Amino acid sequence: MSSSMQQERGLLLLSTVSSFTFAILGIVLGSLVGSLVIIFDGAYSLVSLALTMLSLGAAHYLHKPEINKDSSQVAMIAPAVIAIKGSVIALMCIWSFYSAVEAILAGGRDINAGVALAFGMISVVGCYGTYRYIKVKSKNISSVLADAEAKQWVMDTVISASVLMGFVVAKILMMTQYAHLAVYADPTMVILASIYFIIVPVKMVRQAASELMDIYSHGGLVHAQNIK
Repeated sequence: MSSSMQQERGLLLLSTVSSFTFAILGIVLGSLVGSLVIIFDGAYSLVSLALTMLSLGAAHYLHKPEINKDSSQVAMIAPAVIAIKGSVIALMCIWSFYSAVEAILAGGRDINAGVALAFGMISVVGCYGTYRYIKVKSKNISSVLADAEAKQWVMDTVISASVLMGFVVAKILMMTQYAHLAVYADPTMVILASIYFIIVPVKMVRQAASELMDIYSHGGLVHAQNIK
């Protein structure tokens, strides 16, 4: 196995471990403190974990020595994986938006802002650290799968930062005459995050679909030439 293949697999493995850690932390802690947005953060990490495992499987297959790297079918694997990842993330954003709207209509959600703030700080540092490491290391190997992982961690970092800022606002509101509005901070953060972050997966799907069409068109042309 070449050095670049080992590096790619190592980066994807790192992303897998990080996603699992934040998924468990977010879902468990979010459930304990009653925060929809922390659960959203954890659920996103869980989805990222599943999608990273998909990337690992694709990378393992693509690096098999018996695989013909020049075939159009093989060339479609990486963009197809990215298209699937983008589609799943987009669907999760839509589901989260719906859940948050329901929470607002139900009167908001009370949360433990102190614990939530601590989680937010840990999450921001951890997600950004993972993103930077993958981003820097992936420059040396030109891996589209590693690049896709980096984009996922950018999203997770900004989600975590948004969560942190939202909890800061909620904490401040609790100390003012507008304390009754603090219950809406949690679902509002989810709505804003869902609207903003659906842009990234849509772009991922659009780009991957374009690549798939190019590969398909090129493959069809080559096939027609071979028939002649």
